[in-house]
Amino acid sequence: MKEFTLDQVNEHNKENDLWIVIDSKVYDLSRFAALHPGGISVLLAKGVAGKDATNIFYGLHRQEVLLRPQYTRLVIGKVKGEEETIKIPPPGTISKVPYAEATWLVDSFHSPYFKESHRTFHKATRTFFEEVIRPEALRCEENGKRISQEVVDKLSEMQVIAMRMGPGKHLQGRKLMGGTVKPEEFDYFHEYIINSEMSRFGTRGFMDGILNGAVISLPPVLKYASPELYNKVVPEVLSGKKFISLAITEAFAGSDVSGLQTTAVREGDYWIVNGTKKWITNGTFSDYFTVGCQTDRGLTVLLIERTEGVNTKAIKTAYSSTAGTAYVTFDNVRVPVGNTLGKVNKGLSVILSNFNHERWVIICMALGAQRVVVEECMKWATQRVVFGKPLSSQAVIRSKLAKMISRVEACQNWLDLITHQMNNMTHEQVSDKLAGQIALCKQFVTKCARETAEDATQVFGGRALTTSGMGKVIENYHRTSGYDSILGGAEDIMRDLGVRQAMKKMPKDARL
Repeated sequence: MKEFTLDQVNEHNKENDLWIVIDSKVYDLSRFAALHPGGISVLLAKGVAGKDATNIFYGLHRQEVLLRPQYTRLVIGKVKGEEETIKIPPPGTISKVPYAEATWLVDSFHSPYFKESHRTFHKATRTFFEEVIRPEALRCEENGKRISQEVVDKLSEMQVIAMRMGPGKHLQGRKLMGGTVKPEEFDYFHEYIINSEMSRFGTRGFMDGILNGAVISLPPVLKYASPELYNKVVPEVLSGKKFISLAITEAFAGSDVSGLQTTAVREGDYWIVNGTKKWITNGTFSDYFTVGCQTDRGLTVLLIERTEGVNTKAIKTAYSSTAGTAYVTFDNVRVPVGNTLGKVNKGLSVILSNFNHERWVIICMALGAQRVVVEECMKWATQRVVFGKPLSSQAVIRSKLAKMISRVEACQNWLDLITHQMNNMTHEQVSDKLAGQIALCKQFVTKCARETAEDATQVFGGRALTTSGMGKVIENYHRTSGYDSILGGAEDIMRDLGVRQAMKKMPKDARL
């Protein structure tokens, strides 16, 4: 690469001949200025052009801007004797920013839960998500289109869809994340890593669009389907050839699943299903629906294929339509009796047992996104200059950062503890012992998330209000963090559930 002295760079500080230096690289802005008048006006201001504009650039633009073709082709050389100091980290890199990563990933820190297999798995997972998923996440979040089949096929190849169902027999014989972990070694901490990593891109709509419908709707099929139904549906979904959604919520009933009004009436070897479901994640493109229905003496869960009488309509929401949120109608849909999941009129237990894993997944994703926001704020507080000093010199900003860090660390430690219990309990024990803890942890994490969203918005100021630029991650987070406080059970319901579960276990002889 050609080398220049700073004096040579300064000579090109004329109206039609403008050079600047950003982290030792010399950029010729003349052609760009002609094509995009006003697009980089601040960098062309008096006292900037012809000088080292590194600090000014990073006060205005994200590092990723320099990777865009229209900027990379403007590089004509480097400053003689200087080396690049702000480097783009390669995929899979662990951030060195304090509190940007879970403690177990930080050098010299230890954890009783995470083993070397988790570290190896984490590196492979982060690399895969940054190389393959991140570009797709950014595209889909913006254009609102569903995840491409090409990326779904890559997810299937790495067995990500299967791993997001947790440990179990469905993993047998599969090569997980390129063989970094054996099926018999896979535990909930490995799944925890997947759910956390996919939430790191500031794309909340895509977090649901990346087949979250399967995560919350396939487990009842895995646990309760007949062998014939299992062998048909599970391979289709885990291979990414077919898609599935959980259709429980209605306009009539959300957290109160006992109030569902969709009906299933037995007619010979079929159920005749009528009703509507609302806010169904991935519903617009799903081939199957795990549906809660009222039968003669209770609730029954059915697996319904998209056939005649099943119709879906997209619902506009505050986050990207890439999530495929749908209004689903069932109009005299004939469902084979063999598609019944669990016992007839005992579907409530099927639904409730499924909620624990769903809520745990939401916690993992909410926490992963919260970590990223902490990192964004730490970076911005050090590179943003106000009143001639870094933003971090302001005590009020340091106070906000302290609260954000405290929240995310508290959330992390509670989630780690619960996940460890999940690894050492049976499904029945989790339902009995952890339902309340998971509910309370979920409401705590999502409440912390919304408080952090407010603090982060104040740290970034006006930039937190724009969907692009320096504050784009914060804008998306502030706008969408409330989703996690509703999906899987609203916060007030979670608090009440947690306490009710605790009260059930109060010893009869407990007295002050």
